Amino acid sequence: MVSSGVCCWLRMEEGVKRWVVKLSKWDPHPSHFSFALSLLPSHEHSSVTRFVKLEDRKRALVSRMLQYVLVHDVLQIPFPDIVIKRTLEGKPYLDYDGLRFPNFNFNVSHHGDYVAIASEPVCLVGIDIVSYDVPQGETIKEFIQPFSSYFSCLEWNNIVMAGTSDDILVEFYRYWSLKEAYVKAIGSGLTEGLNKVEFSHTRWTNISAKVNGKVMTQWRFWLFELGDRHCVSIARVHPISAAMNYKRTLKKVEFTEEEYTLGFHLPNVDFVQLGIEQLISILQKASD
Repeated sequence: MVSSGVCCWLRMEEGVKRWVVKLSKWDPHPSHFSFALSLLPSHEHSSVTRFVKLEDRKRALVSRMLQYVLVHDVLQIPFPDIVIKRTLEGKPYLDYDGLRFPNFNFNVSHHGDYVAIASEPVCLVGIDIVSYDVPQGETIKEFIQPFSSYFSCLEWNNIVMAGTSDDILVEFYRYWSLKEAYVKAIGSGLTEGLNKVEFSHTRWTNISAKVNGKVMTQWRFWLFELGDRHCVSIARVHPISAAMNYKRTLKKVEFTEEEYTLGFHLPNVDFVQLGIEQLISILQKASD
């Protein structure tokens, strides 16, 4: 006989989501774009329209759409009741009581052709996408050099010794993506001291990290290739690691060892690719 408490925790996997949307083929007519924007709460509109370039507006719009669709889909919250706020550092969080998961949280990222979102029911989650953009007007080594202070000596050596110029660029972006996922998981918004966070991996699997030489046992990391010269990194960590402003928004920070262990070792699910028309359709139905 399985207890109700165990059943509850077995359902925690339903709170682990990884969704991605490819933007490159979406070329909306202005009226279609405006309609999609109208499906979001009015206070979210300025976060999209403040951008001048259409590509930036598209990323911002789809990022907001993903957040509302994910919250509605996973938590079954009526669309008018979904309130998404942001910390001073820009970390999004759900302002809602009575969640079906003890610590539901999510994070979004967009770069290049993709927008992605990840959620967790217990641990904090950070996500970061990077496009392996080739710099214009300077060599790859000239492009990466100003960032050297963000990497440990070992990481920087792995980057500059990766092989061809393109190998160096890809290696740089992969490490950078992991570090961004780390920062975004805790909601600090700070990149200071990132050289002390040193990543190790086996061909970009079995990824682990150390801080000042000490293994970060409360963290898990993953890196995936999205194709089309993009990758995405995921970070998962105990809620106790949250930055102060973000920690105040969490429903629960202290967990028993058993609760935390179950949340920490939940499977990291594959990314599901969604279409923009899918998001629009879901938002339409949720708004009716």
